Amino acid sequence: MAGPLVGYRVLDLSRILAGPWLGQLLSDLGAEVWKIERPGTGDDTRQWGPPFLKDGDSNDTTESAYFLSANRGKHSICVDIATEEGSEIVRSLAQQADIVIENYKVGDMRRYGLDYESLRKLKQDIIYCSITGYGQTGPMKDVAGYDMAIQATGGLMSITGESDDKPGGGPQKVGVPIVDILTGMYSATGVLSALLHRERTGEGQHIDMALLDVQVSVLANQNMNYLTTGRPPKRYGNAHPNIVPYQVFKTKDGSFVLAVGNDQQFRKFCATAGFAELAADTRFATNTDRLHNRDQLIPLLDVHLAKQTTHHWVSLLEPVGVPCAPINTLDQVFAHPQVIHRELQINLPHPSGAITPLVGNPIKFSKTKIEYSKSPPLRGEDTEQVLKTVLKFDQAKIQRLSDRRIVDTGTHPQHSKSGLPE
Repeated sequence: MAGPLVGYRVLDLSRILAGPWLGQLLSDLGAEVWKIERPGTGDDTRQWGPPFLKDGDSNDTTESAYFLSANRGKHSICVDIATEEGSEIVRSLAQQADIVIENYKVGDMRRYGLDYESLRKLKQDIIYCSITGYGQTGPMKDVAGYDMAIQATGGLMSITGESDDKPGGGPQKVGVPIVDILTGMYSATGVLSALLHRERTGEGQHIDMALLDVQVSVLANQNMNYLTTGRPPKRYGNAHPNIVPYQVFKTKDGSFVLAVGNDQQFRKFCATAGFAELAADTRFATNTDRLHNRDQLIPLLDVHLAKQTTHHWVSLLEPVGVPCAPINTLDQVFAHPQVIHRELQINLPHPSGAITPLVGNPIKFSKTKIEYSKSPPLRGEDTEQVLKTVLKFDQAKIQRLSDRRIVDTGTHPQHSKSGLPE
């Protein structure tokens, strides 16, 4: 059975990551996604390299790894929306779409007649998702939002990183643009919910997504740690503010994660790891006790756990149900038997002739299985096909638009990594 969104069409006017992540997710679920890009350069992330995809001779292509991460399955259509003819093409595509995604600054789409109110007049049931840094309203609505700035503004960096009194202490960003990614995922929930609403009522609607809103929302227990006490949480590095022991420990040959989540697990840990006396120590009997006496417990564990290898501790503790794990590098991750079994790496032929290694969607349906039929596109590779099949343009009209650089059909000379003609 085909993906659950087969038959739906998405007009994706977004670039960089949050919007493209949403578009890729909808594409994975079966929707046809038309990615609108700028003629000549395309999505900014096409130039965000190295690294770039390698061809069969191990030479760099023009496709950055960053772009490949968020644009699987899409159709690239290059149209200059700053021109009246270009914006009219996109409005025509919107009338054939179910969902529109955009992440321009507040008010920019109105200049081109591509805002929600304009498109709703053309297609009343359109679902229109706007993604910005700070939202469509409020004192910061006109401020550009970037993931790291949002991590800072929204509090994530204040609780991420080693504490100030330790070597290397200070605020840290997360190792991936997590706010962009989570915003794309929350946006998918919003879009799918709006589709369900439309199925019931026939009504479309505008979805206002803000990176800051998402960032604040996902601080979860740390939010509540503050709201219930009035005290801003501090940074604990790799330790946990509410659970002990729940952190990274050094071993004889590296380090590993020990994640003891309850008192029974702590007793199992003590019995298995040679800490029988700690299980009987009233200072450490409950998680609350261990939290209050963290500074006494952790040094004892540090000394003992450093005497054996990571493999020793993981192979000892994992079978008895004590949560723990080695800290894998990405080469180890993709060689891991469980990752291989779950088919998290996929390979798709790329139109450049290369084979694109990609990461599969983690959703596993029992019926509507996800199928990967299209690699991330070359810039403008689908312009001609979509204009012909969807808007019924003839070849002469497409050629005139291409000659005037209103559209980019992908037949131009190959461009270098800078986006400029070689």
